[in-house]
Amino acid sequence: MAEVVNLRKWRAAKAKMEAEAQAAANRVAFGRTKGQKARDAAEEARRRTLLDQARREDDPPGA
Repeated sequence: MAEVVNLRKWRAAKAKMEAEAQAAANRVAFGRTKGQKARDAAEEARRRTLLDQARREDDPPGA
């Protein structure tokens, strides 16, 4: 026989678990130090510069 469950408590527990998962994802995405953000920005700028230098003259700018 199945276990009897209070739906209100089950929904609250489910919402809490989803909120915790979202918080963990936010910590990964936004919980970086200033140094880490600067390092990532420098790496992105280096990557863009390298890509722009490899562009051929007949390529359109947006391609």
